[in-house]
Amino acid sequence: MNDFDLSIIGAGPAGYVGAIRAAQLGARVCLIERAEVGGVCLNRGCIPTKTLTSFVALLEKVKLARKYGIRIEGEVTADLGAAMNRKREVVATMVKGITHLLGKRGVTLESGEARFVKEKTLEVSSSGGSKTVTARKFLVATGSRPAELPALSFDGSGVISSDEALELDEVPASVLIVGGGSIGCEFAFILSGLGAEVTVVEILDRILPTEDHDVSALMERELKKRKVKVMVGDGVASCERVGSGVKCSLDSGRQVEAAKVLVSVGRRLNTAELGLEDIGVERGAREEILVSGTMETNVPGVYAAGDVVGKKMYAHSASREAIVAVSNALGQKKEMDYSAVPSCIFTSPEVASVGMTERDAQQKGLDVRTGVFSFRSLGKAHVLDEISGMVKFVADAKDDRILGVHVVGAHASELIHEGAVAVAHRLTASELGETIHAHPTLSEAMMEAADAVRGLSIHSPQ
Repeated sequence: MNDFDLSIIGAGPAGYVGAIRAAQLGARVCLIERAEVGGVCLNRGCIPTKTLTSFVALLEKVKLARKYGIRIEGEVTADLGAAMNRKREVVATMVKGITHLLGKRGVTLESGEARFVKEKTLEVSSSGGSKTVTARKFLVATGSRPAELPALSFDGSGVISSDEALELDEVPASVLIVGGGSIGCEFAFILSGLGAEVTVVEILDRILPTEDHDVSALMERELKKRKVKVMVGDGVASCERVGSGVKCSLDSGRQVEAAKVLVSVGRRLNTAELGLEDIGVERGAREEILVSGTMETNVPGVYAAGDVVGKKMYAHSASREAIVAVSNALGQKKEMDYSAVPSCIFTSPEVASVGMTERDAQQKGLDVRTGVFSFRSLGKAHVLDEISGMVKFVADAKDDRILGVHVVGAHASELIHEGAVAVAHRLTASELGETIHAHPTLSEAMMEAADAVRGLSIHSPQ
């Protein structure tokens, strides 16, 4: 039996970050993981997909090298096997780095399946047997897995999840992507960039349905430029294997055949088989663990963070939730604030947002003004040959406070953090617009869009 101040189940971006912060605060910490340190994000999500995104982006740049005045003789081709090997090397390097950090902080790392057997006791089972771990406080951070549809059960070959898509050994001739959210759109750009014929089906009335409507419209245009077929307002009714491929019948009656079907319709939460019901931890309709603003469950001393709480399902929000949780578990006082959590989608161009969309604000009864600035009007965008995109500010018409920022364009995932600071600290569009931005930079678009809220953008044609 081992007794700890804090025991954490799951070593993803919530679990390992929580473990390191708890150790920094002087706690004796046990971190339990059934698979790989780093969780889905590092091993089967954020890092692998972004490695492939960078591979495709570089491939496309090289193909356009002559436009930049660079001559490359011969045909430029993609070696998917080599790209997959690089992806594995990047992941392995980061797993090793995180494991090293945990060791340097004195965190005890246990491998196995953890389950509550009593309020203060876990049973950890592995191939080597089982052991008991006791602690004063607990953090559940077991993450999520790809969700299936009744008509589209994963078979690992014809119908696949994002997990299998990250292990492809060859580019499929054609792919039907079911779900036009962030994961579906990222893979649409990756696979189409590698030469696959891609069709995206989204059951709602637009792709990226959680983003601002102007962002969705622009991204649909970008997909179509790449010859990606986009079918919105339609779902998959049934599928059957046809030869080496799959034929799907849509709700509209249309049929789509593809070599592979990639299902990207969200995530299922890993909250079962943890013994939560045995200690009385309450869960919601989606099996999410219900927590307070301190990330504590209804059972004192048991906290949860990451995808399992069903809030903002991003690695960065999971890490923040874990920091809030362990800080409170160890006697500090912190509250989780979701008002300024940035969202980043690594398409081409990238998409990023923070705060309210225009419709969100209107539905809350707010009188809003918007400011939009196109990347096409940026000198740096022309230098980079990255003129597709825009920045959109949503501000309160009464006090000019910035309510939301939405960016589509090169390096949107970096630019958005200026917006995150603005939303978090309740800055006004005037304050941001009057802040001097260096020239020539992409971030000038933030200044120009902020000025556009008041009709004062210098480089906008209107």
